[in-house]
Amino acid sequence: QVQLVESGGGLVQPGGSLRLSCAASGSIFSIYHMDWYRQAPGKQRELVATITTGGSTNYADSVKGRFSISRDNTNNTVYLQMNSLEPEDTAVYYCNAHRLGRKLDFWGQGTQVTVSS
Repeated sequence: QVQLVESGGGLVQPGGSLRLSCAASGSIFSIYHMDWYRQAPGKQRELVATITTGGSTNYADSVKGRFSISRDNTNNTVYLQMNSLEPEDTAVYYCNAHRLGRKLDFWGQGTQVTVSS
């Protein structure tokens, strides 16, 4: 079992930056692939960024060049650095930990990000 707690969301103006954090506990963090998802009102949840156990990363086309995912296995935390934020980035952002083809799959409670002037 993995418990995930996101933090760092808030209100930011267009063009601004935020860094989201997701603190994990309850299991060995380093053996889990970590994802950030987001869900905007009235839309389906979408994958934003992925970082594997080996540190490889992948991003949705909509955030490439603006967002960066990283992990700190010593402190059991995954981060999402978000730069050049746009109103379209407004959503609840969720942290996800998974392994074994998602046979083990855990979610955080989400953190709200609002981009508005």
